[in-house]
Amino acid sequence: MRHGKKFNHLSRTAPHRKAMLSNMASSLIEHKRISTTVAKAKALRKYVEPLITKAKTDTTHSRRVVFSYLQNKDSITELFGDVANRVANRPGGYTRIIRTGNRLGDNAEMCIIELVDYNENLLQEAAPAKKKRSRRGGKKKTEATPAVEATEVVEDVVEEAAEEAVAETEEVVEEPAAEETEEVEAVAEVEEMVEEPTAEAEEVVTEEPVAETEEVATEEPAAEVEETPEASAEEESEEEKKDEE
Repeated sequence: MRHGKKFNHLSRTAPHRKAMLSNMASSLIEHKRISTTVAKAKALRKYVEPLITKAKTDTTHSRRVVFSYLQNKDSITELFGDVANRVANRPGGYTRIIRTGNRLGDNAEMCIIELVDYNENLLQEAAPAKKKRSRRGGKKKTEATPAVEATEVVEDVVEEAAEEAVAETEEVVEEPAAEETEEVEAVAEVEEMVEEPTAEAEEVVTEEPVAETEEVATEEPAAEVEETPEASAEEESEEEKKDEE
């Protein structure tokens, strides 16, 4: 009778079942992943995980106990070497069952059973563990520090932007100042060029009219003085003719 026997016999006798699980465990340790039915994978998980936990303590006693189950030296070497190092920080749950659908022949439910620490794709996609909330306000303190860091970063960025703007304005102010000095120099040169001809013109203007005025002033009164006696003589002759008539 089967009273109280809750594990799955897998339709095999006890020696057959033990040999099958031993071979499957050795294959899983060596290849890190095997494909089988869901029922066999669940039975294998209960069989192999205690052996992996035993392999964390690398002693002669542990090796003999595990060897009594696996009966395979290569799998023992792999288990106590690479596998034990990979699962050293894991407190259990070393295997994962991934269902792949039903088999065509007998429609049995198939799956893949693998060692968790050897699936690199799922390890990269796994999200980081969430922190547990506490009622003592610990979360507020943890959230305050990122806020302070964010404000400091923003202040640094604002200061850098302000310094760059000031530097640009100084450059812009200096360039027009230089241009203004150049313009002032050019204007001064033009004024000098204009002043030189004006000075020459003033000299010419001031000298020539003075000379002309002097000549006119000296010549005209003399002419007038010379002409006055003749005019007086003519007037006298005319008066005499009038008297005679």
